[in-house]
Amino acid sequence: MPPAPDSSRRAHNKGRRFPADPPRVEEIIAVMRQAGNDIQGIRARGLIAVLWRAGLRIQEALDLSEGDLDAVRGSLLIRHGKGGKRRESGMDDWGWEHVQAWSVRRVALPVGPLFCTVRGPAPGRPWTASSARAQLRRLAFEAGIRRRFAPHQLRHAHAIELAREGVPINIIQRQLGHANLGVTSVYLQGIDTSEIITAVHTRRPPMIPANAGL
Repeated sequence: MPPAPDSSRRAHNKGRRFPADPPRVEEIIAVMRQAGNDIQGIRARGLIAVLWRAGLRIQEALDLSEGDLDAVRGSLLIRHGKGGKRRESGMDDWGWEHVQAWSVRRVALPVGPLFCTVRGPAPGRPWTASSARAQLRRLAFEAGIRRRFAPHQLRHAHAIELAREGVPINIIQRQLGHANLGVTSVYLQGIDTSEIITAVHTRRPPMIPANAGL
């Protein structure tokens, strides 16, 4: 097994662009199971849920407050997205189950951001992106996931899964908070070539109107 991830590598990765290589569903579930059922594990599963099932950026997720959640409508309010833009994103019921499991535990901590610190002398403070990334890397390593497992990869997975389910690209664009469709199309580059070939190969033959020859 390779050595455990070193948090000092963060500085080397800063500003670096990685190819779209989103984790598979079974890999994400394996990481969520690895998280366990203590307070940190429940928090990690809640964070993975909003990154994967709502497609939020890591800082958008960490900036959420309890008042930004609307489970009835199935929406999350992002007050300051990229470029300071405000939007709402949807999330499915399965994702809400994990966020609500964390919300129940969150009530016992001081008022603050939804995803907050849970240890130390002052729990309830903002959870930093670097600390959240480090926990996800550690959980993925412990779960035996042999690929990069980062918050943005979960956002890519969200976009690709929506496309596979037939969600129009303009809706995916709005869900992710992209300024233009060109950026959204980059996210969909993670779709496997075999899927593209199969989709085109299995097209129906061309049809002509019944009166075309009359």
